[in-house]
Amino acid sequence: MLRHLLVAAACVMLSSGAAIPGRQPVLVELFTSEGCSSCPPADRLLQQLDSQAVVLSEHVAYWDHLGWKDRFSSHVFTARQEAYARQFGLDSPYTPQMVVDGAAQFVGGDARLAAGELGKAAGRPKTEIHLTRTGAGIRVEIHGPPKDADIWLAVADDKAASQVAGGENKGRDLLHVAVVRSLRKIASIRRGGTFAGDVELPAGAAAQRVVVFLQEPGQARVLGVAMLSAGGE
Repeated sequence: MLRHLLVAAACVMLSSGAAIPGRQPVLVELFTSEGCSSCPPADRLLQQLDSQAVVLSEHVAYWDHLGWKDRFSSHVFTARQEAYARQFGLDSPYTPQMVVDGAAQFVGGDARLAAGELGKAAGRPKTEIHLTRTGAGIRVEIHGPPKDADIWLAVADDKAASQVAGGENKGRDLLHVAVVRSLRKIASIRRGGTFAGDVELPAGAAAQRVVVFLQEPGQARVLGVAMLSAGGE
């Protein structure tokens, strides 16, 4: 009962936080897998956070040999999570793992920790990123980051669902939000510099979310993030 009360309180904190003036956009990454029995609660929490932050669901591949092949999994996300494990001094990657602005990590289903870290991250200054859709992709404009940074682009399905027929989640219907289908570094920018360019997107991306974020080289702190919603301008 106490645990349920704490989760409910955390969700209230998240909801009330959305109305605070001056909050900066926050990037929340969830490393998850359909083959992991501990992941569905974290997937549900990410759905709740979707109205509070820019969220990305990155499905790792190292569960795929244990009875269920996650169709959203990619070794790209596994490698990204491994880099975070080194950054945070962890013995190994794990699921579910939530990473907030590249600055904090914790077990992905912990709503109380999520509320606290989102509150901290929303109070930190961010570099503005301006996005507009073009005929073949998007226009990205960034001015004056406080540090050298890499510019990353993610394309994600708005929502997804699976009926799991094997593995730890056998028989479960799983729902996901912001499922990343493509993630790549598109450029780098120097401290105080400017980037303005048109970026081509994969076919069908007009019906997907597009997220662009600035991250310190070596996959450290996120310095800015922006999103175009599916079909959004």
